[in-house]
Amino acid sequence: MASRRDQIKMDEGEVLAFLDTERVMICATNGRDGFPHLMPLWYVVRDGRLWAWTFAKSQKVKNLERDARASIQVEAGDGEYAQLRGVMLKCDVTVHHDTPKVLELGLEIFQRYAPPGTGELAPEVEAMVAKQAEKRVGLEFVERERATWDHRKLGGTY
Repeated sequence: MASRRDQIKMDEGEVLAFLDTERVMICATNGRDGFPHLMPLWYVVRDGRLWAWTFAKSQKVKNLERDARASIQVEAGDGEYAQLRGVMLKCDVTVHHDTPKVLELGLEIFQRYAPPGTGELAPEVEAMVAKQAEKRVGLEFVERERATWDHRKLGGTY
């Protein structure tokens, strides 16, 4: 009989579908004071990897320049144990500074988070993203290790 841990694991397809559905990841970097620094980020998935963007002068970038490791978590559920599901990844993070590539990432992120059915981004949104790209970096999360859970697979039992 499979362990409870094995019963709630998500396979690769389930993980990708889950990440495609959810909208916010929590990124934990290592702060200089030894405490984790937790921040929410919008993200996109590219070839199975999570990517985000943030201001180059942000605390999480300073932390990543000092220690390029991060843990990220995406979770969902209504608070009931039987509904909880999520993905936690231990990652090495590559910080990308190339403005044209950061702009491309920013546009991709804003396209993902645009209201459904709106199609192309409005010109003013594209202009805002272009202006921000000069001050931002791209974060590429390269997975080292993963934990997943989908308590719905237990059918309401413990």
